[in-house]
Amino acid sequence: MHTPKWCVFFDFHTMPANPDVGKAFDFDAITGRLADAGVDYMVFPARCNLGTAYYNTKVGIRHPALEYDLIGKLAEACVKRDISLTTYINIGLSHEEALLHREWCVLNQEGYTYRPNRLDHFFRQMCYNTGYADHVTEMVREVVSGYPISGLFFDCMYTHPCVGVECIREMKDLGLDWEDEEQLHDYNYMKMNRMAKKLSDAAREINPELLLYCNGIDYEAQHEIGTYLEFECLPTGGWGYESLPMGARYLRTLGKPVLNMSGRFHKSWGDFGGIRTEPSLEYDLVYGMANAMRTTVGDHFHPRGDINQPVFDMYKRLYDRLQRYEPWLDGATAEVDTAIVWPTAYPGYKYMSPAKRECYNKHFTALKGACRLLCELKVQFDIVTDFVDWDKYELLILPDHITLNGEWAARIRKHLDKGGAILSSAWSGLDPDMQGFVFEDWGSKYLGEDPHDPAFFTPAQDFAEGLPDMPITLYQRGTSIDPMPGAHALGEIIAPYYNKHWDGEHGFVYIPPDKPTGRACGVQLGRVAHFSHPLFTSYNIDAQVPVKQYVSNLLSRIMPRPLVKAPGLPSFARANVTAQPGRRMLWLMSYVPERRGASVDMIEEPIELRDVEVTVRSDGKGVRSVYLAPDKTPLQFEETDGYVHTTVPSVNGYAVVVFEE
Repeated sequence: MHTPKWCVFFDFHTMPANPDVGKAFDFDAITGRLADAGVDYMVFPARCNLGTAYYNTKVGIRHPALEYDLIGKLAEACVKRDISLTTYINIGLSHEEALLHREWCVLNQEGYTYRPNRLDHFFRQMCYNTGYADHVTEMVREVVSGYPISGLFFDCMYTHPCVGVECIREMKDLGLDWEDEEQLHDYNYMKMNRMAKKLSDAAREINPELLLYCNGIDYEAQHEIGTYLEFECLPTGGWGYESLPMGARYLRTLGKPVLNMSGRFHKSWGDFGGIRTEPSLEYDLVYGMANAMRTTVGDHFHPRGDINQPVFDMYKRLYDRLQRYEPWLDGATAEVDTAIVWPTAYPGYKYMSPAKRECYNKHFTALKGACRLLCELKVQFDIVTDFVDWDKYELLILPDHITLNGEWAARIRKHLDKGGAILSSAWSGLDPDMQGFVFEDWGSKYLGEDPHDPAFFTPAQDFAEGLPDMPITLYQRGTSIDPMPGAHALGEIIAPYYNKHWDGEHGFVYIPPDKPTGRACGVQLGRVAHFSHPLFTSYNIDAQVPVKQYVSNLLSRIMPRPLVKAPGLPSFARANVTAQPGRRMLWLMSYVPERRGASVDMIEEPIELRDVEVTVRSDGKGVRSVYLAPDKTPLQFEETDGYVHTTVPSVNGYAVVVFEE
């Protein structure tokens, strides 16, 4: 089965009370319009999260208003149009079946099966240790054996921990304490992954070539279960515009094809009357392409079968434009020189106990700040866990809380021994007990928590470029360090007159800087630079531009020859490099998500940039020509000091600069 390239994803969750399900589907018209837009892959539910089926099931519950085999007719029409069809089956939710089989539901720790918010999809969930597991697996077998489908999309695999009798007895048999939060959540995580494997095995027994994806199972846990990955992200539906940059840079390291799942909704899934602006959806799709992801757009089909003409029109306009870049997309991979190392896989082992969740959130906040900051600085980076090799990266960034156990210490030692660079901050680099730095390469002695809150810092003169000549606030509390012999202090901590506190009479909130402490705010030894405070957490919370400039100065010192230099690009612009054999592509993007209303970030139009100077490291590859895709408009260029320099006349939203070797 080929990797999907230009895809659409249709929800079709319909209330049992709806009287019109399937009444007006024109399958030839639907697939004809999609084929005209160049769509090669579609996802459509065989069974939705209400638990009703849209095919002639002998096992499940067909929707009561549906009078024919909808999936059968859709599959037939897709075959005629050469569109691959994956069927969606919700696994964790099955509300209609749960009504009839209360014994199939998760019994939560409070002792009930219906959670408080009955208008939330997840108020009732299915337990995989009940007869439900065999029931839904048999439905999977029905669909795979009965229809010419190309794959299966299993949704909502995550369920809350269950204390029903089946789960309690298995935990006891395994010697687990079900009253212990850690053990209960670890067991629940195992149970979900086991169910995903059961479904995958059942489907592959019938058709080993199926594309399989389990939404809600950790990406790394799907290494042996699924065949491709999808990153779900609706920026205006709760995900925000910071999610895709993180997800793209993590998922692409895992060795599987990755689909970038955006959506047309103004809010979240099922927003029938909500439609995003075309530039905002275009931004998502282009961002994914620029990060070596393929494209899928989510929608929700009307239960009657009405074609939402404005949405289908937008599919065609967008796909017509973007498919012109196919020659520079096929087989492209990301070109990077840097990695943020991450101890818990993003989006992580999120099925964890509250204590682990608190720790995870701390790491995630630092990751989010690091990702945003590096994107603004145009650094080419991945996000990596210990699931993958780190050998190809010149620079490793350890944001704020990355302590080094035995395995991680060995990886860092290997990186240092090959001459790699490291940027570290706050508690990163310490041993797990946080008694001291694992390696003398950090050039620092750890003295414990910084006594000052807030502290201030002044950069050393050779790290002060672009920074104001004044003490700069460190809003988030950090550590106290001293340089070791031979290490270079990167600046000095300035003490406040007093810390933030309440003394029974006054709240101390007006806190000016007082005196230099003589303690370093950062230390450099060779290609290792460490800063005393949580720069990346702070950037996510406080968005200090001087902090970003200081990081930029640090990077210039420890990695002076980055893959991309684009000092003329504004901070909101993005630059990403992909590669195919014999050429590199520099994707430039110019959009500004703007906060509107209480919680929605909106892109209503692209921003045009003119005469943009960019520089890409040649890495010994002789560049024969530089041009703009897709029209191959030639650009003047020159190669000096190991870099190829060119100027892009205009970037209206996005532009793709191709360097042919």
